[in-house]
Amino acid sequence: MNIQQLEYVIAVDSYRHFVRAADACHVTQPTLSMMIQKLEEELKVKIFDRSSHPIEPTDIGRRIIKQARVSLQHFIEIKELAENEQNIIAGSFRLGIIPTIAPYLVPELLNKHKSLHVELELVLKEGTTGNLTEELLNGSLDGALMAGPLNNHGISEHPLYYEKFYAYVSPNDKLYEEKEIDMDKIDINRVWLLENIHCLRGQVERLCHMKRTVLSDNFRVKYEAGSLDTLINIVDYNDGITILPEMSAMGLSEEKQENLRIFKNMTAVREVSLFVSRDYVRKRMLNAVMDIIKASVPKAMQDAALKEFIVDL
Repeated sequence: MNIQQLEYVIAVDSYRHFVRAADACHVTQPTLSMMIQKLEEELKVKIFDRSSHPIEPTDIGRRIIKQARVSLQHFIEIKELAENEQNIIAGSFRLGIIPTIAPYLVPELLNKHKSLHVELELVLKEGTTGNLTEELLNGSLDGALMAGPLNNHGISEHPLYYEKFYAYVSPNDKLYEEKEIDMDKIDINRVWLLENIHCLRGQVERLCHMKRTVLSDNFRVKYEAGSLDTLINIVDYNDGITILPEMSAMGLSEEKQENLRIFKNMTAVREVSLFVSRDYVRKRMLNAVMDIIKASVPKAMQDAALKEFIVDL
């Protein structure tokens, strides 16, 4: 039995597919299968039921995999101790980022990463909160940059910055003449939303106290967008408003920024955190990644005093 075999077993459990697990481990599928089979022969038990689709661990396999994860974490801790002694931060960090953050942060993140930590490899993946959370828990990701708080007992949250919310108003909307938007004046039937898979959708609904029931006579189309850019274009060419987080608003052209409005007598923000499994042990790596993210975000957005204005997910 060796660490490599344990890594392969964990990968198959995470992906429930031999080919995808092999790709994740950067080996061929026959090599991965052979190594797992040798481990099964050594232990004289079957770890996986290969007749099921997707592949499922056997009862004893689940117990072995659980212990394998613990053993692998201890192995990583040993490497971390050695790296600390040598003041080394090296290796890869698999980072997931939600779609309402990625387009606005990643370009600067890559720039800062290049200048701050050339030894640290960032492997970036975009995904929804639900998918990224699942991948954190099964070990497919090391961390995820998402809006919080999530209050998941299996995940540790490290708040990094706070984005204010802005209204983006169509010039054709009656609220366009207002310099500050009164929430009580917003027609909820005229608010364009992201689809339900995005956590920002829930925050906007809470921010607007939305309980959408009947569409008004002059707004009969209901469309749930997959990106903030789509929402912006819809508002530009039609009526109504949408709600944008600060980094998205900052990236708008000067012409489009004319359509931004603050909210009257209120501040509303979302908290953006780096989430890792509670079992994640590479603290120096984690701190290095957080430093890169913070260096990519304006200092004004890192003011912890904004925490009191968080809109729940």
